[in-house]
Amino acid sequence: MIESILPSYVVSEDLFEDPPDTMLFPEEEKAVEVAVDKRRREFTTARLCARRAMARLGLPPVPVVPGPRGEPGWPSGIVGSMTHCTGYRAAVLGRSARVATIGIDAEPNEVLTQGVLEVISLPAERERLRELARRSEGVCWERLLFSAKESVYKAWFPLTGLWLDFEEADLSIGPDDGTFSARLLVPGPVVDGSEVTAFSGRWLVRDGLILTAIVLPAPATTAGSPPGASPGSELIGS
Repeated sequence: MIESILPSYVVSEDLFEDPPDTMLFPEEEKAVEVAVDKRRREFTTARLCARRAMARLGLPPVPVVPGPRGEPGWPSGIVGSMTHCTGYRAAVLGRSARVATIGIDAEPNEVLTQGVLEVISLPAERERLRELARRSEGVCWERLLFSAKESVYKAWFPLTGLWLDFEEADLSIGPDDGTFSARLLVPGPVVDGSEVTAFSGRWLVRDGLILTAIVLPAPATTAGSPPGASPGSELIGS
């Protein structure tokens, strides 16, 4: 499902259930040895998606071990992102020669827990959400905002190794074209000598799910980006 909001130069795999016979590498087993069953199933199936995506890139299966902040450790020459929520797991990968970073997120199309919106949003974003709610029904716009900010962080972290707070990106959602943009309110990462000042991405609401994705191409590939992709620092999406 997520492939519909991705450019053609990345690969993706997603699943809507947890195959019971999926095996982990020993290094991965150690990462979830004390995890509850729900966490273990999410972790395992997301890695199954990642290994299927690796196969589509012609790569052998390897462990994907979480780093200090939970970030996935990808093989050399590969960038990617994983996500999971109730009823959905996905992984998106690309070669670093073509892709600078990827961030994806999946959420249920349901309202946020009371009080969460005030923590994850800026006043200007909440005003835009009120306008979206007046214009269109069927989409939990506050949850979409949260998901898009999660994708921003996942795209940001591999480039910086730094935390990005929710209030350090000002996000706008395009209700009619399935896009979003996030203006960074702190100095951005430098990619090939140029500062990234914003991320742009795409979103999809289908079958009770909200999906968001950012794919920032490597600078050498922007001239040949497919339709719908923006160049350089303006492009694009656990």
